[in-house]
Amino acid sequence: MPQTKIITAKAVAGLIPEGAVVSVSSSSGLGCPDTVLAAIGEQFRTQGQPRQLTTIHPIAAGDMYGIAGIDHLAQPGLLKRVIAGSYPSGPSSMPSPAIWQMIYANKVEAYNIPSGILYHMHREAAGKRPGVLTKVGMQTFVDPRLLGGRMNEHTQENVVRVVDFDGEEWLYFPSIPIDVAIVRATSSDLDGNLSYEHEGAYLGAYDQALAAHNNGGIVIAQVKRIVERGSIPTQAVRVPGILIDYAVEAPEQMQTTQTGYDPAISGEIRRAESGFEGVPWSVDKVTARRAAQELTKGEAVNLGFGISALVPRICLEEGYSQEVSWAIEQGAVGGVPLLGFQFGCSANAQAIVPSPDQFSYFQGGGFDRTMLSFMEVDQHGNVNVSRLAALPHVTAGVGGFIDITAHAKRIVFSGYFTAGGLRVRVDDGRLIIDKDGKVNKFTQQVEHVTFAGRRAREIGQEVLYVTERCVLRLVEEGLQVEEIAPGVDLEQHVLARADFPLLVSPTLRQMDVRLFDPEATGFLFEGAVQ
Repeated sequence: MPQTKIITAKAVAGLIPEGAVVSVSSSSGLGCPDTVLAAIGEQFRTQGQPRQLTTIHPIAAGDMYGIAGIDHLAQPGLLKRVIAGSYPSGPSSMPSPAIWQMIYANKVEAYNIPSGILYHMHREAAGKRPGVLTKVGMQTFVDPRLLGGRMNEHTQENVVRVVDFDGEEWLYFPSIPIDVAIVRATSSDLDGNLSYEHEGAYLGAYDQALAAHNNGGIVIAQVKRIVERGSIPTQAVRVPGILIDYAVEAPEQMQTTQTGYDPAISGEIRRAESGFEGVPWSVDKVTARRAAQELTKGEAVNLGFGISALVPRICLEEGYSQEVSWAIEQGAVGGVPLLGFQFGCSANAQAIVPSPDQFSYFQGGGFDRTMLSFMEVDQHGNVNVSRLAALPHVTAGVGGFIDITAHAKRIVFSGYFTAGGLRVRVDDGRLIIDKDGKVNKFTQQVEHVTFAGRRAREIGQEVLYVTERCVLRLVEEGLQVEEIAPGVDLEQHVLARADFPLLVSPTLRQMDVRLFDPEATGFLFEGAVQ
């Protein structure tokens, strides 16, 4: 790679033609080429170029407060269309990220497509193949018979079709040729070879770079450092220099959101288990404890954000850190998935694989169980985690949720039974609801079908809904209450707080009382709850 191809971030924006399709490799702050994105946004503000871009983000670019990533590009005239697996999200108390403001003001075409499908669309584009044929997304909001992934009224064109192939019904996502790929790594040598020694994930950088290169486009890499030609060991090169056109050095790039550098995240050291913070006593912890009781020793388990993310810490506290192998969509396998801003990374991982490969593992149902969160559940067992019209920016969109749940054998959804002012606590081994929420989360019809209960029954998935006050199971006739927390009144706190009739198991039992005792241990892997 000639040294003339090492350029400044400011020079990057001039390389992007009007109307280009730009693919960005990122997962929130993890792997985000934020310096380059900021330079593109600044040039548009000052010079009005580049214009009318279509950007593709398999996972969200930027943090949950909208102060990085895609929000640099969220300017009318700069963006024509956004196709994303997820979007920046934040608490309702914070202003909406700029990209969400554009979406719900109908100032940009916006699609939400499952992350794994987007990654695989890049592979198909790179190989000059027509697109992705899949069952993933059927009967969800991605299905064109529902919304086709469209996020507002301004978005009209279909990016997915229902087709018949060999006598079966499939969803077909046509390939999208890529004009520009913007990826990130730790190091680039003078030939453009990229290594990821300080990164917490490889994401889909290789596939995105290949899709742009094979389409005659350009590939821009943001890196922490430029190193001498030949100084990166051959097996450490994750993206070869023959695919890289330009490298931008950004020494201050963060490892992930609000994290400068932690070598345990990139697998360079192993953190002592005593160094992981435990889960403070809370109702969240009670719910996570009950979800953890579903685990079986030796399982490979996918993990999502929210209450479910606490489950590995419950296992650590119980002395079972090695009994389950965790797998997350960004690519980490094993280790301890991290919390909060660092979610998407794992410390002490056994392996880190590219996200497109991880999604092939998930889409094919190769794992034993997934533990995810829910925002709404309806009478059919459908789950919404992807959109609330009243507060769109508090959700991140679908991410890998649909890829993961499409063929998962066993699914545990965790969340609160109500929302909006709920005040609940644990006292003397009992759950006390001081004030119930104003919003019933078990509703007649979810706003977005992110998980289809009918399809789950058709393919024989085992589905459980764990809340702070009860545990429900998806059965053929609907949702059935199987366990109830000590201190909770079945009629007042459960049946009356759902917007549809719930079934009650003839063997209704009380949730394990040890879950409600902060000092109790020994409730995992007993075989009593499997």
